[in-house]
Formats: sequence, C-alpha cells, structure tokens
Amino acid sequence: GFLKKESRFRKVWRDRWVVLTTSFIYTFENQGVYRNPTETIDVKKIKTDESVDIKRLSEQTAGFSAAEIANVCNEAALLAARNKHEKVTWSDFQEAMDRTIGGIEKRSRIIPEEERKIIAYHEAGHAVVSWFLKYAHPLLKVTIISRGEALGYAQYTPKEQFIRKKEEMIDELCSYLGGRISEEIFFETQSSGAVNDLENVCKIAYNIVTVYGMNDKIGSISFNRYFNQREMYEGKPYSEDTAKLIDKEVRSLVDMCYKRTQKLLENKKEQVKNLAEELLEKEVIYKEDVEKIIGAREFFY
Repeated sequence: GFLKKESRFRKVWRDRWVVLTTSFIYTFENQGVYRNPTETIDVKKIKTDESVDIKRLSEQTAGFSAAEIANVCNEAALLAARNKHEKVTWSDFQEAMDRTIGGIEKRSRIIPEEERKIIAYHEAGHAVVSWFLKYAHPLLKVTIISRGEALGYAQYTPKEQFIRKKEEMIDELCSYLGGRISEEIFFETQSSGAVNDLENVCKIAYNIVTVYGMNDKIGSISFNRYFNQREMYEGKPYSEDTAKLIDKEVRSLVDMCYKRTQKLLENKKEQVKNLAEELLEKEVIYKEDVEKIIGAREFFY
C-alpha cells in the first residue's frame, strides 16, 4: 500500500465496512508503484502532470492491497487515454480510485432528490461524529455518487493497532449511530439505510459485554467461543438469568452511546447541515473541505 495504515470503506445504505490491514500491504514495483522508506510512492511507468499530489494520493489510498494499487494505476492510465490526456491527471486518479472502491458510476440510476438529501445528511452525521470524538477515525473522503450497488461511500483511515481500548470501541459505536441519528434530527424519520450500521453496533456492543469482559455486571468473563463458533456448545454456557442480564447491559450500552451521539449532533447541527449541503452541491468532499467547513480536527488519532 501507499502508507502503513489500515483503511475502511463504508458503502451508503448497505453501509458495509471493508477493513484492509497492513498485512495486505506489499511492494508492487513491477506495476510502477512501491513504498520507499519515507512512505511515499513512485509511479514509475505512468506519466503524471503537475496536478497529481503524491502526498494526498498516499493518504487516500492508505491500506490498499497490491492488486488495488495496480488497479488504480492501470485504470488511471486507461482513463487518461480515453479522455485523450497527454499525461495522467489528478481527476484520472480520483475516478480510478472511486472505481476500485465502489465500482463504475451508475449514470442510469436516477436517485430522487429527497433520498439524495437523506443520503447526504446520513453521511454528514457519520463524518461530524467521527470528527469530534477523540478515538473515532477521521474522514478522508465521502461521496454520494452512485457506484455499483452502493449509493455512495465514505473513506476513513484508522491508525495501525493490535489491541483496542473500551473507549475506542465506544467512540466507534457512536460513529456508527451518527448516520441514523442525523436522519432523525433533520427529517424526523428513520430509513433502512442504517441497517448495516445497526448490525455493526449490535456486534460491537455484544463483544464489549460478552467477549472482551468489559462490563462491570457481567465481569471479566469471555464467551468468545460460544458467540463466534456456536457449534462448540450444545447450549448456552450461562444461565437464562445471565442471558437476560447480557441483553440488558447491551441495551444499556447502546442507549448510552445513542444519547451521547444525539447530544453531540444536536450541538453540531449547523456543522452537519453545512457539510451535507456541500456534499449535495459537490457530490464528493475531502478532508480539506471538512476542515474549511467545520474547522481543524482537535484530535490527531
């Protein structure tokens, strides 16, 4: 990959997160791309013009696998040739990365303006929550252009780590809830677009309570084998009373995160609106745009 970091890509409505860890990062010199000791890239076989910002490109492709890097470079070169560019431009690279992450743009898919607005505010909610929470992963890029099966996607870059603290997982829970709560605040309704977010919330919350032993009432006990490989047990390795307590503690945790996220978005309502309107106008915004709209991020994590 271009940088020694993970990267996550979330697709709107399906909202699926793909985590690419540094174990997928390899040298791919024969494709014209490699990572040198200073963590930059060298595009050997591609002629690029002055608009191509290598550092910014590195940030946007953090965690890409060797195959994805090759796809981006090859796709960018093909797009440049198709558009009759003498050299590969920044816009060629951007379109190539969008195709690699989300697929080909669905120009034939006409999204009603009302749904398009919900998508924008949904993603703006995620972005604002991630921006203002210490342990959440900051936004790199978000788009509402329809590609493949997705109506848009957002890209975040978390730091490389091997263990996680409870505080980090709670901030992640809040980030996942940001889209749904933003919809509720601005449209006073709920959409099916948050289904994948809610699935991830449920998974993380149950892991905190039952797998990582991070709940005071359940205690330092892990039911990891049961929750990850159900065939390991004929029945639950705990009583019905404990099962009820687990459900109660998971609900309590999610409710706490929900209220915390709701309070944050209510306080940052103007920033969410500005970000969503910018997204509706431009369809694609980057970290630099977010900084101009809502200010520099306080936390560097």
